[in-house]
Amino acid sequence: MHRLIELILHYGIPLVFANVFLEQIGAPIPAVPTLVVAGALARDGRLSSTHVLTAALIASLTADWIWFLLGRRYGYRILRTLCKISLSPDTCVRETEANFEKWGMKSLLFAKFVPGFSTVAPPLAGATKASTLEFLVYDSIGAFLWAGSAVAAGRAFHHQIGRLLQRFEDLGWWSVTIVVSIAALIVLVKWYQRLHFYRQLRVARISVAEVKDMFDRGESPVVMDVRTRAARKHDLRRIPTAIVAATPEEVAQQLAAIPVGSPIILYCT
Repeated sequence: MHRLIELILHYGIPLVFANVFLEQIGAPIPAVPTLVVAGALARDGRLSSTHVLTAALIASLTADWIWFLLGRRYGYRILRTLCKISLSPDTCVRETEANFEKWGMKSLLFAKFVPGFSTVAPPLAGATKASTLEFLVYDSIGAFLWAGSAVAAGRAFHHQIGRLLQRFEDLGWWSVTIVVSIAALIVLVKWYQRLHFYRQLRVARISVAEVKDMFDRGESPVVMDVRTRAARKHDLRRIPTAIVAATPEEVAQQLAAIPVGSPIILYCT
């Protein structure tokens, strides 16, 4: 048996557990490729699909449970912390809030299939004081569907994946270099996207003090509160003159009635 496959087989289950846990805790290390390869090896009788799915499910639930507890204890503050350590733009929180508000706990069934959603959804569920039992049930089903689909794909295409592993084995240590380079490239791309996002944001940024000065000078900028309904319920503070527009559709409707050229200020969480 080739050395590379021997390493995968020897560390297969711990590798699956570690990879899934790291991805769900927020590290930019995709776990789907590992699950697909594990599924292919299981189809060939070299690994147990049951063990692979069990390891993935436990790892996913452990990471999600940690985020859920942090969300329950620290509320929306943990989302700000998550955005600071995550390589995904802060828009992931906004999109997750919208999905969570629309679907509730049922959004956990498909959260892991949406980039950025899988990490943000558990702490958001905790911040909204969702039921612990309901969270565990929906999150378990979602994790099983996500991991199960990847393992099933590996089993379905085990011949092609086997040939790919063979080619990697023929490359020797160059295969490790290729894998590490691809992972590094993914991190660099996400890092660049985040920097680009913040550069754009700084151009249009205005401070609270500047807004107050505008009002003190007698100016009347249009202020729009674009926080989600759940966020407004969690934090009742608001600018008294702000127009509430929680969705893009509501924002568009409000903008249609505002004269062209009027200064417009939007604020969210």
